[in-house]
Amino acid sequence: MWITNLFGEIRFPVSPITICSDNQGSLFIGSNPVQEKQTKHIDICYHYIRECIKDNRVSVVFVPGNDNLADMFTKNIDHLKFVKFREQLGLIFRPTKNA
Repeated sequence: MWITNLFGEIRFPVSPITICSDNQGSLFIGSNPVQEKQTKHIDICYHYIRECIKDNRVSVVFVPGNDNLADMFTKNIDHLKFVKFREQLGLIFRPTKNA
């Protein structure tokens, strides 16, 4: 959001930032303005994302766990998932010839 504000100050248009999540609970809490009994312990400063969603600065999208690219950086994944995510990120490694 800091970079978005910076770009706004120099009049560089920025489209809403898309946050992909495989946690439906967090998506619900972010988009639901009602405070539930289970979320009373969450500090008000963490509800900033609700304001960003409401102001259309951020859009939150559900991504199934098997398609979540962030898992590559946060979890141990099998080789097939690793190759799939690597290709989706555009990372291609070619073997080098040793001289």
